[in-house]
Amino acid sequence: MLYYLFEYLDKTLDVPGAGVFQYITFRSALALMLSLLISTVYGKKIITILKNKQVGETVRELGLTGQNQKAGTPTMGGLIIIIATLIPVLLLTKLNNIYIVLLIITTLWMGTIGFIDDYIKIFKKDKEGLKGIFKVIGQVGLGLIVGSVLYFHSGVMVREKSGIPITFNQTESSISSQPKEVKSTITTIPFMKNNELEYAKILEPFTDDYQKWAWLIFIPIVIFIITAVSNGANLTDGIDGLAAGTSAISVLALGIFTFISGNIILSGYLNVMYIPNSGEMTVFVSAFAGALVGFLWYNSYPASVFMGDTGSLTIGGIIAVLAISVRKEMLLPILCAIFFVESASVIIQVFYFKYTKKRFGEGKRIFLMAPLHHHYQKKGYHESKIVTRFWIITILLAIVAIVTLKLR
Repeated sequence: MLYYLFEYLDKTLDVPGAGVFQYITFRSALALMLSLLISTVYGKKIITILKNKQVGETVRELGLTGQNQKAGTPTMGGLIIIIATLIPVLLLTKLNNIYIVLLIITTLWMGTIGFIDDYIKIFKKDKEGLKGIFKVIGQVGLGLIVGSVLYFHSGVMVREKSGIPITFNQTESSISSQPKEVKSTITTIPFMKNNELEYAKILEPFTDDYQKWAWLIFIPIVIFIITAVSNGANLTDGIDGLAAGTSAISVLALGIFTFISGNIILSGYLNVMYIPNSGEMTVFVSAFAGALVGFLWYNSYPASVFMGDTGSLTIGGIIAVLAISVRKEMLLPILCAIFFVESASVIIQVFYFKYTKKRFGEGKRIFLMAPLHHHYQKKGYHESKIVTRFWIITILLAIVAIVTLKLR
């Protein structure tokens, strides 16, 4: 909203300094500071409201050290992240940008699913919360919306690469002579020399008109990614500061990709895919990162509030949509390795237990407890040490992901 106000002041009334709002870097910095301020200052007030409403965590007995001390800690703290993200976004972004619209829808959609789940757990006294099938239906529904919009919307384009990087000293006329924007399901594959994959070509062996049916491949992939990442974030949210901290690191790395991919000069210089209008997502990323860091003020050990499914599902959904929008979803196993390892530990544990029970009559376990962070708790590691080490691993992997810009 403020963006349009300052645009009017700059172009119509020629107010000095108003034009600074046209710069993504300025609005991103402002969004980061504003979201950080909202989440830290008003976060405490939200926590107080949650305490007064007795929105406390019900702890299941798992035999973990310090577990009982967490009983009664306010949950649904994901509301802090959502509010602190959306307010700067609504104030500082171009609200007619299709990528921003999708991210706002994702935030509200996944936040609602998580809120309903937390509400059932707390107020209906049902430890299972929202049934898994309804969560999956919600995630699939969001995937259908995001996949369909990204595929069919006329504002979602990519610029064909010419193989000749755009340099900083090129003139506007030489830039305009570069290949034009086209509709495409092309994405980026890291570490490969020709690091692009066209999803539509998966259908090439089956039909000559494969471009027409590319949505049959693209939309299911989007659904799978959103479901996988949101569930991974949900499983990772098991100890103080783990999900919020690792997510903040991953989101900041994605912010670098959104800024470069949305900038015709930088994308040309680095010879990466230019995606028109995607740079606006950098403002959203800044607001989201600030909200996550501000939330950590209260969620770090010992936590004063838990994000609940309201926060974890929202975080996973946003990260997935960001990566898909900027055509970097193939980097998610690196950027969100902690999410995937946590999910894999649960899948492996359940599969091995069922297999050994069927074959030997007694179920055996690979990990002391799943998800993986609980395994290390069982081994005697303090949760703050586990969290810090997982953060360090995420930072290293984020650097690896960024290096893929040039390492092919």
